[in-house]
Amino acid sequence: MKKTSLSLTLALLLGGAAQFSQVHAEGPMTLPNRLDSVVASKKLTACTTGDYKPYTYLNPESGAFEGIDIDLAKDLGKSLDAEVVFIKTSWPTLMKDYTSGMCDIAVGGISVTLDRARLAYYSAPTARSGKTPITRCENVDKFQTLEQIDRPGVTAVVNPGGTNERFARANLKQARIEVYNDNVTIFDQILEGKVDLMMTDAEETLLQQKLRPGLCAVHPDKPFTFSEKAFLLPRGEEVFKHYVDQWVHLISENGSLEKIRKTWLP
Repeated sequence: MKKTSLSLTLALLLGGAAQFSQVHAEGPMTLPNRLDSVVASKKLTACTTGDYKPYTYLNPESGAFEGIDIDLAKDLGKSLDAEVVFIKTSWPTLMKDYTSGMCDIAVGGISVTLDRARLAYYSAPTARSGKTPITRCENVDKFQTLEQIDRPGVTAVVNPGGTNERFARANLKQARIEVYNDNVTIFDQILEGKVDLMMTDAEETLLQQKLRPGLCAVHPDKPFTFSEKAFLLPRGEEVFKHYVDQWVHLISENGSLEKIRKTWLP
């Protein structure tokens, strides 16, 4: 090897070693992540529909969101020393709004589904649930099974864009499905006799039978399906997901999660 080539090689090696020593001394290089951004900004944004009691409800009198997941999001924000800012979305536009970067998290009784999991991460589950009917109390015995429900002359009402509509369309081929856009007053349609029933999450049927005497949940302890509720998190944000999962684990074990749920459930 020529002297000039040897000198150049040694210079490159020494330069690389010096650069490594400098990086090693300063600590490992890290890329920006959602967790650090939330902590730095002291703001956590949360998309929510505001129309799904007991998880999320935009109270028209106070103008504020309330419910199980609203309280949980505030607790998560408190753990991060961050203010929670709620941003209204809808079930038909939930995934589009969330994946566009509108919010850090999405909350409000969001069911874990595989199609949503293709687009975003989920936190560890915050609740277990399942679809079951709610109807006028005199009709409870008539709608115990899907076979009894899926008959000509039966009308099931659904709110558009969510898992309730998906479940109804997958299982009802003879019964009529009526789409009703207002998820807050949809249960009045049953109470007034305009439709026969709605199939939704068991905990919602328990709450609505309390709020609207005359309506009865049908076997809420034995729903037709199994599902879980969780927060939506940004896909690829492993650090943020690890933090939120650890927070869910801690509030599940110390009783905070159950305390919040009991605040809103009958």
